[in-house]
Amino acid sequence: MNQGRYDLVVIGGGPAGYAAAMRAIDFGKRVCLIEKSKVGGAGVYHGALSSKTLWELSQRVKNVNETIVSLGRDRFELSWEEVKKTLEEAVFERKFQYSCHIKLLKTNRADLFTYIRGYGKLLDPNTVQITKEDGEIEKIETDYVIIATGSSPRGLPNIEVDEKIIMTSDGIDQITDFPKSLVIVGAGVIGCEYATIFSNFGKTKVYLIDRGDHILPFEDDDISQIVAKNLEKHGVTIHHKASLDRMEIVDGEVEYEITADGNKEIIRVEKALLSVGRVPNLQNIGMEELGLKMGKTGRHLGDDDTQTNIPNIFAAGDVSGRIALVNMGEIEARHAVERIFGGKTERLSYDNVCTIMFLEPEVASVGMNEKQCIEKNIPVKVVKLDYSVMARAIAMRKTQGFFKIIVTNDEDMRILGMRAVGEHASSAIQAVALQIKTKQGISELAELIHPHPSIVEGVQECVRMLLNKSIFKSSVFKDKLACYSLVDGVKTPLQRL
Repeated sequence: MNQGRYDLVVIGGGPAGYAAAMRAIDFGKRVCLIEKSKVGGAGVYHGALSSKTLWELSQRVKNVNETIVSLGRDRFELSWEEVKKTLEEAVFERKFQYSCHIKLLKTNRADLFTYIRGYGKLLDPNTVQITKEDGEIEKIETDYVIIATGSSPRGLPNIEVDEKIIMTSDGIDQITDFPKSLVIVGAGVIGCEYATIFSNFGKTKVYLIDRGDHILPFEDDDISQIVAKNLEKHGVTIHHKASLDRMEIVDGEVEYEITADGNKEIIRVEKALLSVGRVPNLQNIGMEELGLKMGKTGRHLGDDDTQTNIPNIFAAGDVSGRIALVNMGEIEARHAVERIFGGKTERLSYDNVCTIMFLEPEVASVGMNEKQCIEKNIPVKVVKLDYSVMARAIAMRKTQGFFKIIVTNDEDMRILGMRAVGEHASSAIQAVALQIKTKQGISELAELIHPHPSIVEGVQECVRMLLNKSIFKSSVFKDKLACYSLVDGVKTPLQRL
């Protein structure tokens, strides 16, 4: 066991905590990583990796069936046992990588890296108490602390979650067979992703409870509409403008009561999934004793660029409450370490965060959308290009979707945001994210030679349209192309050839 004072103690071994520990090693600092359960956190277990493995598998099943059923053949089916085997293989592969990495680090760089399995609690700004599985208690001293304890699924009042019949994302992977019917509470990203997954497999009748008038309420209407249309096409019933009045287990099944448009309805299903957000894991880490305060919104730690109100204590990842994504947790953690040991003064920017929603079709985003521009009254120009005019989409026979790029309403046309909806969407936004970060205009993208045929060629055609030198003219393909200004919430078509 390493003795003496550490330069950094990281509490939590999920994506953020692990990234923080590894970045500290880069600076030659002595770091102790504390994890109470499983290294990798929700990024590996019951979260990003597991749900996306399910999505990838369900997409393959759906794509195969779209082809063979159209040819008059019987549907292809997978058993849940086969699905579960693939899921377990994916989780084990990532888990094994972490385990090997830690073991080798402990052997080769024991002078810098210590890993302790246990529950970490701050006794004072420089002392961390670790309670191990066998009850042994150890106290260690440190110069700095990064709290990266992650988050847990949010519950709902008066609904008892047993993780077998009424579940959260922590329990959905543990089912023993495809449920015949499933109700999902919450029409945000996670709820819509699981609705997509189970409807793709084609063995589950899915119901989705949406409090608003459209799913994915934070996104533009054209995105939520295309996703909703595809969900309904695959048999999903969406309860729009619905309030959940009651949900309980009756005779081993789930009975729920909703009110929608003034009408009450009682429905019985086999399983339920609560997908109503996540809450930071802040219990019993010493917050109250230290006077560690939440940020201005009351929802997160690390209000000052990952730093808390106690100068040597930082927070990163889901516990910071800003953007609950693996990539952002890692970036926040690395940023905190670079502030501590690298003297970094540039503040972390959230303006060019790339995200992907695993839906039908895939949705990728970076920067602002139209709805946000309208809310903030930012004058912009918008260009929209349909997938049906992209050669690669035609070759793939996947022509549903569009690109939308938003730029400033001036001669510079600096990029503010992009939405990509369709096959390979996540591959199309990186260049735009870089342009946002560097605050550049669109001329470089217009002149860049893109590979052909590729989906990213659509980015080039979008910016060419804004510059009035596109190959396809929006005045001709009015149903496929659009180019307009958005000022004071008013949409005005731009004069283009």
